[in-house]
Amino acid sequence: MKRNILTIAAGSLLLLSGLQSCRPKDTSNAVSGDAAQKTYVAPGKYDEIYNFVSGGFSGQMSCYGLPSGRLLRVIPVFSVDPEKGWGYSEESKPMLNTSHGFVPWDDLHHVQLSKTNGEYDGKWVFGNANNTPRVARIDLKTFRTSEIIELPNSGGNHSSPFITENTEYIVAGTRFSVPPDDVNGDVPIDSYKQNFKGTISFISVGKEDGKMDIAFQIQCPGVNFDLSRAGKGVSNGWFFFSCYNTEQANTLLEVNASQKDKDFVMAVNWKKAEEYLKAGKGRKQSVRYAHNTYNEKTHSATSEIRTEVIVLDSKTLRDICYFIPCPKSPHGCDVSPTGEYIVASGKLASVIPVFSFDKIIKAIAAKSYDGEFDGIPVIKYESALYGEVKKPGLGPLHTEFDDKGNAYTSMFVSSEVVKWNVKDLKILDRAPTYYSIGHLCVVGGDTKKPYGKYLIAYNKITKDRYLPTGPELSQSAQLFDISGDKMKLILDFPTIGEPHYAQAVVADVIKKNSVKMFKIEENNHPYVAKGEKETKVVREGNKVHVYMTAIRSH
Repeated sequence: MKRNILTIAAGSLLLLSGLQSCRPKDTSNAVSGDAAQKTYVAPGKYDEIYNFVSGGFSGQMSCYGLPSGRLLRVIPVFSVDPEKGWGYSEESKPMLNTSHGFVPWDDLHHVQLSKTNGEYDGKWVFGNANNTPRVARIDLKTFRTSEIIELPNSGGNHSSPFITENTEYIVAGTRFSVPPDDVNGDVPIDSYKQNFKGTISFISVGKEDGKMDIAFQIQCPGVNFDLSRAGKGVSNGWFFFSCYNTEQANTLLEVNASQKDKDFVMAVNWKKAEEYLKAGKGRKQSVRYAHNTYNEKTHSATSEIRTEVIVLDSKTLRDICYFIPCPKSPHGCDVSPTGEYIVASGKLASVIPVFSFDKIIKAIAAKSYDGEFDGIPVIKYESALYGEVKKPGLGPLHTEFDDKGNAYTSMFVSSEVVKWNVKDLKILDRAPTYYSIGHLCVVGGDTKKPYGKYLIAYNKITKDRYLPTGPELSQSAQLFDISGDKMKLILDFPTIGEPHYAQAVVADVIKKNSVKMFKIEENNHPYVAKGEKETKVVREGNKVHVYMTAIRSH
């Protein structure tokens, strides 16, 4: 009997040992021991950071405080919102107008804060509509959508809205190449290589009022543009786009658009494009697109249809665009704080290539090309390459940077964040995410002077992280402390919609300018009643106008 008890005990220990060995590596230490202290914000106290997060298929943008993870506001942008009356009131309906009529929903993927000298200035935040191609500007004095502009010659608007160093332009690349809008009649899909074009829109932004206008577009070869970043510092004046479907396939894209070992990063010299624009080298094209603005004085929106854009042809103006080979299906395309290094993450690749802007310029000067692609010079891979991050993980997607010379890349397949040094390309740390991370952001991680301290992972799958809510679960974000050598997970918090890209900024940059209330004496709405003496009932035939006031505590 005693021997049997000992045998059972030994077997139990062996089983427990086996179960322990099946646990993911380092999960016992995945959450920092002082996480509660680092994320606790006492009642009545403010968070240190604003985190603006895309709402994905909700069509909205959300704002969280960090490190607490508290939801501060859902900003209605491209979808109707009954809580705030957005898209329901007569005053706000024009904001959702398009050249196709009223569109009450969209898919907001990417967020960009305005910049001055490559640093966040706290004026505006921009978001993209992924389905009906549009770009929105949100005023950070009021946290309200002030302007939405539609993009012609575009099919999808994924590579958008990305910003130049001083917010001269919002740049938006079409996700899918399409026939230009002024082509009459149907265009057969099997004529893709001949008739479908990829268009990049350069939207000027007013320095004082933020007003948007399509300054010009560049017509490019028929590929798919995924993501982009503006150059900064040494690369200011350039833009970089990740491109895929260089096969120019038009059927079974999951198979036929991943045949080649390499796709491209496209480098665009937008300063040169400006020169051609001033020299009259652009072509005026007839189009239709909506431009919608919200007036804070009248508290009403207006919509107008515009009918013309100026298009530059990259095939004719040959020193605007250059292709650089990149491991297949690149997703992220990110630029280091100095502007010298361009990181292209191929989600089907086994390495992360890092390109050197200095080498790109020298390769162009030396005409170190490997032929052309549809009239665009292709720079030799080795001539532009700084180096490769070896064995980073599975499914590299997006990269951002801290204030210590390090980069952080999300790994979709292996569900982790990988930290590596920008100069020597050596991997320094890994941290698991839960689960299937897509985008990530570091506070100020795309600026010339990153703030660092925190990294936020935006995950595609929640699974077992929160209390169950039936078959549909909340989306997930995770906050990491990156102030030390090792990344430390300190908080999980749920998000609205499906989070894609987000940006985070020190709160002091924005909160000092926040509008506390609208002054009634400055209200210029045509039906305003500024006091009890102005209340009345006016009958116009079968219409009755009631002028009334309402009082509530603030």
